[in-house]
Amino acid sequence: MFTSILTDTQGSLTVQNALLCALVSLLLGVLIAVIYGYQGTCSKNFMVTLVMLPVLVQMIIMLVNGNLGTSVAVLGAFSLVRFRSVPGSSKEMAVIFFAMAAGLATGTGYLGFAAVMTVMIGLVFLILERTHFGETKREQKDLRITIAEHLDYTEIFDDIFRKYTNNCRLQRVKTTNLGSMYELEYYITLKDIRQEKEMIDAIRCRNGNLTIICGRRASIQEEL
Repeated sequence: MFTSILTDTQGSLTVQNALLCALVSLLLGVLIAVIYGYQGTCSKNFMVTLVMLPVLVQMIIMLVNGNLGTSVAVLGAFSLVRFRSVPGSSKEMAVIFFAMAAGLATGTGYLGFAAVMTVMIGLVFLILERTHFGETKREQKDLRITIAEHLDYTEIFDDIFRKYTNNCRLQRVKTTNLGSMYELEYYITLKDIRQEKEMIDAIRCRNGNLTIICGRRASIQEEL
């Protein structure tokens, strides 16, 4: 059974308990950062944030624990701060909540619970990263095609898409080059990734060898 080391403090916080909670928070922050950094796509700034976030949350929880006046003061202080950040992926948001949860647990004194849950959630994260869980079986692409203004874009590539894709949807049409050309943006699902070049060659013959861009779906699709 998990118990808090702060249950017997009777309203006072000892130096030993505070330092122990801070040390565990830092260690769990390092562990979370290492687990997330295992995928190899995060920046140093984000890694440092993951290390520091649990101990910062733990400090705040210890300050406001059982003290209504301090709670209101902390709430007022943080309401004056406007946080700004670039949009993150759903995975980044989840790992931030992960670090905050660890800080909440250590801030209330449940060090054993925080350690066990951090290890368990970290193992689940690593397993999901190493497996193909949630991956699509077919290759999804963003396709941009430039055509001359005299061509009717509504059905010009339908036969090609029927041959090489399982799904095709026209996302956007815009004029370019002072209105002398159209740029068509499609979302497609290829039947076979090995036929991508063959499909592009067929489109080139149809659009007069103008610009064609085919790549993976934008990262904004992964955001919450």
